[in-house]
Amino acid sequence: MKIAIGCDHIVTPIKDEVVKFLTNKGHQVIDCGTYDRVRTHYAVYGFEVARQVVSKQADLGVCICGTGVGISNSAQKTKGARVCLTRDVASAVAARKYYDANIIAMGGRISGQGLIEEIINAFITTEYNGSNKDLLDKVNNKIKNDNYDICMFDGEIEKWHQGGYCEGEKQETIPLPKTWNK
Repeated sequence: MKIAIGCDHIVTPIKDEVVKFLTNKGHQVIDCGTYDRVRTHYAVYGFEVARQVVSKQADLGVCICGTGVGISNSAQKTKGARVCLTRDVASAVAARKYYDANIIAMGGRISGQGLIEEIINAFITTEYNGSNKDLLDKVNNKIKNDNYDICMFDGEIEKWHQGGYCEGEKQETIPLPKTWNK
């Protein structure tokens, strides 16, 4: 299985361990970043995971930030992304089985490494059972916008480089996801 994963700077070490965990289980991992502890904007990486999944470059996606709330909200805004923010195995299984979720999000400051790995394993090994299809179709038909443009965060990234998010203190360069071809 091909799995896209992304995180913000707060949980990069956790993401790196999840990449190892998934690779050791035989999965191909698309690491969408971030790749270090330099302060970043979680929305960039949540979007990139969603973009990989909805474009069928990845089968499923994993998003991790401090609480999971921010990165799940950014990923969820992409047409075709069905994101589940969870802190337990039962919710992850239900999200896949009954609602065909294709991205799971977690908080690295909320859930420990072992639990995160258990949640991901349960999520990726559960199959959608076909129920709720009519409801899912109705929800999908309400979504009118196409996927975000890949350059949608260019202005935010430039603002970050100019020090716009830290009271005038200039930030280091934000590494863009390796999957972006500009």
